[in-house]
Formats: sequence, structure tokens, C-alpha cells
Amino acid sequence: MNTTSLKQRIEAIYRDESRRGLATLIRLLHGNFDLAEESLQDAFMAALSQWQQDGIPDNPRAWLVSTGRFKAIDRLRKRTRQDNHLEELALTLESEMQSQPLVEDKTIEDDRLRLIFTCCHPSLSMEGRVALTLREVCGLTTEAVAAAFLLPVPTLAQRIVRTKSKIRDAGIPYEVPSPELMPERLEAVLPVIYLVFNEGYSASSGAQLTQRDLSAEAIRLGRLLQALLPNGEVTGLLALMLLHDARRGGRTTASGDLIPLEEQDRTLWNRAQIREGCDLVIQALRAGPPGVYTLQAAIAAVHAEASSTEETDWAEITGLYDVLLRINPSPIVALNRAAAIAMRDGPEAGLQAMDNLTEHKELRRYHLLYAARADLLRRLDQTQEAIQCYQQALELVQQEPERRFLQQRLNTLQKNS
Repeated sequence: MNTTSLKQRIEAIYRDESRRGLATLIRLLHGNFDLAEESLQDAFMAALSQWQQDGIPDNPRAWLVSTGRFKAIDRLRKRTRQDNHLEELALTLESEMQSQPLVEDKTIEDDRLRLIFTCCHPSLSMEGRVALTLREVCGLTTEAVAAAFLLPVPTLAQRIVRTKSKIRDAGIPYEVPSPELMPERLEAVLPVIYLVFNEGYSASSGAQLTQRDLSAEAIRLGRLLQALLPNGEVTGLLALMLLHDARRGGRTTASGDLIPLEEQDRTLWNRAQIREGCDLVIQALRAGPPGVYTLQAAIAAVHAEASSTEETDWAEITGLYDVLLRINPSPIVALNRAAAIAMRDGPEAGLQAMDNLTEHKELRRYHLLYAARADLLRRLDQTQEAIQCYQQALELVQQEPERRFLQQRLNTLQKNS
């Protein structure tokens, strides 16, 4: 095999196996993230020369993990002069290599869960969880994660360093939670995945409405978690992401401008994703009492299956929001429910449902509350009130495509008033 072909094969193996190998090495190296990353890179460098001579092994992942353990011990030996503790760790790893020579597939799959649950431990900050998950579980570079969240690379790198230090200093175990703790721990994992998805599907700020790479990573992570840990809410979250992402093709113009739902060309929606998402909603509903992600996915399914805004079953959507509001009394859920009421019963009913929402501290600086009120007031020909709400929304919006859309609506109203 020539050098170019070998490099291409190794790059493919890196894409397919590096996250599995890293997850296993972190366990074998007693939770040392940095040592595992360095040793895995060393193993891939060794593969470039050794596989050229000996050929690619039948089980590249096992070879890389085994080589990574040797490389880790080598690295520790070189550092023992500065830290006696490293000498003890090196001796421990050597002993364990003799007693634990094989890595079974089931253990590797458990390692992937260990990595997810460790990166998303509830004692870590949400910002730290997101950054570490994208870096370690998804394999994005520090530069790519920083760019996705519009942060300087040094800032993001420090965030990852601090999060790893917290894991080490707090003694956070590298393990899959017990069945008794699983529901509580999933509550820390699923919001991380959904936050990553939402930042890709509708960025909180910046020049673009969407960042496809982030949404794709979240969906990939959702698929991984659902394959390793079938669960109603895990399935519901995957369904929700697929159904939202299926509408991506109709959400913006070629120049990146926002297209509201009622004006979207539904032939551009991804029907295969919609079918998969709807099937997963049914699967999640059958798994037991629905949680917040399953209910949101059910709402998204009603939208996705409708041929138009007019043909959408707004009564069913409102009913689903009623259930969601009971188990998750969030003001944002209440706002979405009010918007559904407006579509079912008319804009005046929607405004009445929104009347008390400005009292919620969480919504006072939420631009979509004022944008929603502005739209309903516009439909009622209450032009001056609508103009005032559009102006309030524009003061708060952070995303450029949304800003352009709101400004266009405001300009039209002012021109015709």
C-alpha cells in the first residue's frame, strides 16, 4: 500500500474509531483526558509507520488502544522526575496492561456512555458541558467549537481546561450512572445535546440563522445515545431534532434571509427525515408517559405532516402545549401555546393569552415575545401598537437574519401607516 492510500485509510479509521478509542483510553488511564488525547495521537502517528510495513491490523481500534496505553506509559516515564505520583501511575498502568490485555466491544460501547455522562455531569457548568462534549465526544477541534459559538479560541480553550480540571479535582467518576440515578443524570445530558442542536438550528446571535455542522453533530450524538441507551425521552429528543432539521431547506432564502413558517415552500422539507421523526415520536409515546422532549416532538410532527399552515391541526397543537405546560410550566412554553391559540381562535385570543407573560422576568428581554405580539397586532390592524412592539423586538434581537426580517416588517407598517 502506498503512503497516500495508507494516510487516507488512517484518516478514515480516525473518523470512525478515534472517539471510541479515546473513550476507552480515558477509562484505562484513570480518567486522565489530556494523557488519553496525547497517547491516542501518538498511536495514530505510530500507525503511519508501522502499518506501512506490517499492513493494517484486523482490529485497528484494539491496536490503537493497546499502542496508546504503551505510549501513555512512555509519556509518564519521561515526566516522573518532576512528579513522583506519575511514577506510581505508570507502574499501575503497566500492571493493568498485563491483567487487562483485551478490550471487548461491549466495554467499548459502555466507554462511550461513560464519556458522555462524564462530559455532561450536572456539577459542571452548562457552558463547560457543551464545550467538552463537542470537543471530546464529537471530536470537533477547539477552533471549530470556538467559531460555532463566536468565541475567541483562547477563551474556549480555557473553558475546556477549566472543565477538565473540575472533573479531576472534584473526583467525578468516569462511569455510567446506576439505574436509580439514570433519570436524574439524563436530565443533565439531554439539555446539552438540545442546546448544541438549537445553536445550529437557530443561532442565538451572529450573521447566520443556522450552522448545519452543529445541528448535524447534535443529531449524531442523539443517534449514538439512542442506540446505546434506548429510552423514551432520548428517542423523543432525537425525533424532535430530526423533525426540526427536516424543515431547514425551507427556512431561509438563498441569501440567508428568514422565511416565516406560513410562507415556507414545504416541498423543500426533507420528507425522509420527517417520516423517521414521526416514527420515533410514536416509539417514544409508547415507551411510557411522555416527557418534555417527546411532547415537543409530537408538536413538531403535527407541523411537519400538515400540507400548509391553514391545514395544520392547531387544536391538537394547543392541546399538546396544554399537557407540556402542566409538566414544564415555562413562560416560553406559555408563549408558544399563546401563538397556537392565536392560530386556532384568532389573533385577539392569542393576545389575551400573552397579556400576562411580560410579567415573567425570563421574557422581559426575550425578543420573540415582542415579535409575536407585533405580528398579532399587525393582523388586527392595530398599527401603532404593532410598530412599538417591533421596535422593542429590534432592540433585543441578536441574530442578523431575524433583525432584517423584523426591520422589513416594521418598515412596511411605517410606510403604510
